[in-house]
Amino acid sequence: MTITLRRYESRDAAATLDVFYRAVHVTAASSYSPEQIAVWAPEDIDVESWGRKQITRNGVVAEVDGQVAGFSDVDAQGYIDMMFVAPEHGRTGVATALLSWIVVEASGRGASSLSTNASEAAKKFFEKHGFRAGEHRRVLRDGVILTNYAMNRPLS
Repeated sequence: MTITLRRYESRDAAATLDVFYRAVHVTAASSYSPEQIAVWAPEDIDVESWGRKQITRNGVVAEVDGQVAGFSDVDAQGYIDMMFVAPEHGRTGVATALLSWIVVEASGRGASSLSTNASEAAKKFFEKHGFRAGEHRRVLRDGVILTNYAMNRPLS
């Protein structure tokens, strides 16, 4: 299996939305209730709105056999807002490849550390890659509490 990384493009909106939706509804489903999953990734996300938001991020897409297998982003301060991998590509190196790109990109933009708010499902991945969990966060969204972890890792 060959993982190819490239910059996010507007044509990636539908594919990345699909990866996001399935990652939340399948991969994260064991860590969150159906109510939490429905609020986090509702069925009615507008692909055009999604695409407009994603194109403003410093994003990367991972492809396997020409298909979008995952995506992520990082800002100039090293904050990772989203990192999602299609369920069928979990534990195949896609997230690790995305994180490697993030490290290089954030370092090149002058960041001294990486940070993210990791889901219950992603926490172990980030810990494996040198992130430390800080605050266990409780976020209220549409009347439902979602939990995640503020995590960070120095860049050296």
